[in-house]
Amino acid sequence: LLGQILDQWFESEPLKATLATDAVIGAMASPHTPGSGYVLLHHVMGELEGQRGAWGYVAGGMGALSQAIARAAAAWGAHIFAEKAVCHVLVGRDGRAQGVTLQDGTEVRSKLVLSNASPQITFLELISQEQLPKDFVQQIQQVDTRSPVTKINVAVDRLPSFLAAPNACDGQPLPHHQCSIHLNCEGTHLLHQAFTEATHGHPSSRPMIELCIPSALDPGLAPRGCHVVSLFTQYTPSVLAGGRPWDEQARNAYADTVFDCIEAYAPGFKASVIGRDILTPPDLERIFGLPGGNIFHGGMSLDQLYFARPVPSYSGYRSPIPGLYLCGSGAHPGGGVMGAAGRNAARVALQDFRRL
Repeated sequence: LLGQILDQWFESEPLKATLATDAVIGAMASPHTPGSGYVLLHHVMGELEGQRGAWGYVAGGMGALSQAIARAAAAWGAHIFAEKAVCHVLVGRDGRAQGVTLQDGTEVRSKLVLSNASPQITFLELISQEQLPKDFVQQIQQVDTRSPVTKINVAVDRLPSFLAAPNACDGQPLPHHQCSIHLNCEGTHLLHQAFTEATHGHPSSRPMIELCIPSALDPGLAPRGCHVVSLFTQYTPSVLAGGRPWDEQARNAYADTVFDCIEAYAPGFKASVIGRDILTPPDLERIFGLPGGNIFHGGMSLDQLYFARPVPSYSGYRSPIPGLYLCGSGAHPGGGVMGAAGRNAARVALQDFRRL
């Protein structure tokens, strides 16, 4: 249990709760859920420019990272088909992957196919079920993809000024504006309470909020004097109590709750809002192909990690279809902006390619 680990090392409840956010981030779990300690480890085990456990912003926004990878691939001769949806994976009579078919009917032939889509999309939508072992299909269907995350992107006409650290007279960003700001984290009991509400189908009345202002470090993201605020919030169930849909009324009601919470820490925040974009778990699934809205392509619980990710017997990036590999967050070691799954899958695919 994460709570036990934090209690051994720290006395301050706000500090414990703040650290606990990285143990439940993106997970339908509370700090009291067995195995939650691993998720914290997962988020601090890496490094950034030599600093262990550090995280950073991508200059130009997260899309700039994808563009950098695309440029590197193109430099080595890769052909990139942007905005061309894949309809299904081509499988030959010998059972091997032979390429993919695009939605417009175009066939792209290849000796190897690597998919960074989720295991659910890769094996349940892009491949005919008859071509896969029944037990494998059943295991993929049983992967826990519950997600508590609602992402809210906000445009504001001025920096938030927090009661705990008011803005300077010149309105310039202060050190805390350039970091992750955790709200509603005065105690781990608040996180557990928010989790409990969601398990009963109700969005948290006092949600866990991770607030970032990337434009404080990267001014090009917003017009002069304005800023973009990224709100990573939980807990929100994928399906509301009574089977109610996440319609506009439900989305806005939850966002209003989030904004009321921020207003208590930073008076004037709501008045500074120019626009907002609310992405609930069903929205994240529909727009980004995240199963259940899960940002990790599947829960990071101990039963879905290491040799069991995405399922036992297929944790080494290969799949039941020879020549088809899984290289996204649904493969080992899981989610996060690190590229480990892709690098490992590429090495395995290259090893097999040399044998062909």
